[in-house]
Amino acid sequence: MSSTPGSRPSTSAIVGWLIVAALLAGLAVLVALNAVPIWNSFFPPEAKSVEGQEIRALYDIVFVIAAIIFFVVEGLIIWTVIRYRRKPGDDMLPPQTHGNNLAEITWTLIPTVIVLVLFFLSWSTLNSVEATSPNPALKVRAIAGQFQWTFEYLPADANETTAPVFRVTAPEGPDGGLVLPAGETTHLYLQSPDVIHAFYVPQFLFKKDVVPGIVNQFDLEIPASDAGQTYRGQCAELCGIGHRIMVFDVHALDPAAFETWYQQQLDAKNATPPPAPSGGAGGGPPVNVVAQNIKFDQATLTAPAGGFTFHFDNKDAGTSHDIDIVDASGQKVFDMKDFVGPKVEDVPVPPLPAGTYRFECSIHPALMNGTLTVQ
Repeated sequence: MSSTPGSRPSTSAIVGWLIVAALLAGLAVLVALNAVPIWNSFFPPEAKSVEGQEIRALYDIVFVIAAIIFFVVEGLIIWTVIRYRRKPGDDMLPPQTHGNNLAEITWTLIPTVIVLVLFFLSWSTLNSVEATSPNPALKVRAIAGQFQWTFEYLPADANETTAPVFRVTAPEGPDGGLVLPAGETTHLYLQSPDVIHAFYVPQFLFKKDVVPGIVNQFDLEIPASDAGQTYRGQCAELCGIGHRIMVFDVHALDPAAFETWYQQQLDAKNATPPPAPSGGAGGGPPVNVVAQNIKFDQATLTAPAGGFTFHFDNKDAGTSHDIDIVDASGQKVFDMKDFVGPKVEDVPVPPLPAGTYRFECSIHPALMNGTLTVQ
C-alpha cells in the first residue's frame, strides 16, 4: 500500500484509504448519535398487515440493490478522482481509449438484469397483495364522504350493494372507527358519494383510492400478534376544505373480543327505541338547525327553558352529524344520536335551566359549534 514520493498512489492504497475513512466515519456516527433511529429513517414504518409485510420485503430488496449501486458508483468516482488527479509535470494527455466492447456490454447488461429482476419481484408482490379470498371472515363497506368515514358491516354473502347489518358512524374513539378481527381476513369495499378520497393507514404500507362510481376492493389481514392495537388512518387525497379532519381509527381485536363487540353492535341496533318524550319532558317548539358542508347554518340559537325540539336538517350526503348541548362546566347535558345525511329528524330536548350553553356536533366539534341561549 506504499507509494514513492511524487508518484500516483496505487489502486490498493486508494482502496485502503477509503476503507479506513469509511470505518472512521461509521464509528464517529455510532459514538456521536443514536444509530437506530437514523437507520430506521431509511425505511417505512414497521408493517402491521400481512399485505404490508410483503410490500416491506420488496422495499428491503430494492433498498439493498440501490445501496450497492450507490456505494459502487460513489466509490468509483472517489477512486477516479484520487487515482487520476493531475500532478505537477502532467503536461501530456494520457493514452485515449475509444470504445471498449466488454465495458459497454457490461454496463448495458447489468442494469437490464436488475430491471428484469425488479419487474418480476414487483409483479409477484402486486399479484399477492391484490389477491382476494373467496371466503373472507368479514366484509366491510368503508364510505368516504366529505368529510367523514362511515363503516358498514355486511353479511357473509354480501356484495358491494348489499344492505349493511349495522354501521359505525363515529370514525374515531373507543366506540368508533374500523374494528377488525386480528389474524383473520377482512374484505373491504371502498365507496364515495362525492369526490375522490383515499384509504390510508401508514402502518399497512399501502393506499387505496376511493373513487365516485367505482367500488375498489381489497383484502386486509392484521397479524394475530397485533391484537389489541389501534392504528391511525386518514384520507390521503386532498378532497376539500375539511380534508384534515377525515381521520379514523382501526382497532385490531382478537377474534373472541371481536365477536363480543360485534354482538354488542347487533344488540344496540335491535334494541327497542325509547318512546318519544311528551309534555314537560320535551317536544316543545321547534328550533331549526341545518348542517351543510360540515357547518351549522347558525352560530347562535335561542330556545325556551321548558323544553323544545331540534328540527335538524343534515344536508351532508354520506356524513353523520348530531347536536350535543354542553353547559358552562363542560358537562354534556343533552346527547343526540348521530345520523347520516341527507335526512331530517325532529329530536325533542327536555327542559333545561335558563342560561348559556354550547351546542356542537360531537363528530366535528372544531368546525360545528355555537352558542345556545335558554330563557
